[in-house]
Amino acid sequence: MEGARSGGRELTGRVLSALAVVFLLFDSVIKLLTIAPVLDSFDRLGYPAGVATGIGVLELACVVLYVIRPVAVPGAVLLTGFLGGAVASHVRVADPLFSHVLFPTYVGALLWAGLILRDERLQTLFARKGAVR
Repeated sequence: MEGARSGGRELTGRVLSALAVVFLLFDSVIKLLTIAPVLDSFDRLGYPAGVATGIGVLELACVVLYVIRPVAVPGAVLLTGFLGGAVASHVRVADPLFSHVLFPTYVGALLWAGLILRDERLQTLFARKGAVR
């Protein structure tokens, strides 16, 4: 029975991670393509259009680290910092709380929940009596 539970946990972790990764890949690619909506968004947030490519490359590099199992934890830490910058950018321009300001937090929660569910080392680290089993 334990194998079925851990298999289900890993599958759930992979699905949650995949949801976050698909969004972040899409987000990084549109920054690399510097399409009009991205440039408009950068202008509205107060960033010069020229930094879109660099931010897209940085985001893509962090996502690549996250999907490589041995370096997934450092990748998640870097993505957490990246997403924190997105939160700060939206707070600075007084964007709506739940749809803009907190959206990067939702993505970060998916990243970490997925990683914890698929990495036994993290499960051990976060385990308490009755939690994460």
